[in-house]
Amino acid sequence: MEAALLGWYAKNGRELPWRRTRDPYAILISEVMLQQTQVERVIPRWLAWLERWPDPTSLAAASPGDVIRGADHRSNTELQQGLSRALGFDPPEYVHHGLLLGPDGKKLSKRAGAPTLASYRDAGVPAEAMRAYLEELGEPAHDVHLDEPRLRRLAIDAIESLSDEELAARAGAPPQLARALRGARDLVEARAMAAAILEPQPVSLPEEARPTLERFAALRASGLDGKDIVRELKAVGGDLKALRLALTGVERGPELWTVIAALPQDEALRRVDAAL
Repeated sequence: MEAALLGWYAKNGRELPWRRTRDPYAILISEVMLQQTQVERVIPRWLAWLERWPDPTSLAAASPGDVIRGADHRSNTELQQGLSRALGFDPPEYVHHGLLLGPDGKKLSKRAGAPTLASYRDAGVPAEAMRAYLEELGEPAHDVHLDEPRLRRLAIDAIESLSDEELAARAGAPPQLARALRGARDLVEARAMAAAILEPQPVSLPEEARPTLERFAALRASGLDGKDIVRELKAVGGDLKALRLALTGVERGPELWTVIAALPQDEALRRVDAAL
């Protein structure tokens, strides 16, 4: 039987790199890698492993994180621990961190178009909001779905917590506009609000808007603050939408009184006059 088996192997045996060594360490590594992995996938990783950690001493001196990444085709903790014990040193403590899943229940992947930190930054989510969200997640032992609504709420909270100077700087606006930007849901919206106040699109309003705009001009010249002006205009049925258009060129935006407060009197009156 032995002769028959050796004869068959001599004729049919595959030429594999771990069959050309008698090093017990190298053979042990190949056995661990081959347990649930195809030979073709193991060969380059086995060679790379031995080039990086050629003996038990170099492996024992490596950080656990490097070793796990070096064997990323094997995710089984028990195998990693068994390998450590077989080589004569205590295995490190492993922590499994749950994955973030998308709406389809699959792990987030850039290849599948999943959002990245860069995309959230470009979408105006403050870094403070992302950090708060990750701190809330902690170290989940199981996979969790990405909670976009929660992240968006944290973005609003983060903007609200910024100082006037910091909020204005991130929106590319002077500090006196900070109060008007507090209602922004993200920094992209804050920048759009700032642009509407600083450089509004010109508008031409119908004659029906004249009474409201003239009343506004009189109240603004009298020294009333933004809140009192809005209150007075509401009391007489003023067209606040027309006033917003005259001041910012858009129909929606920050609270109107904050826009009035942010604009110097002469600039506010100039815009009202230009809209008629």
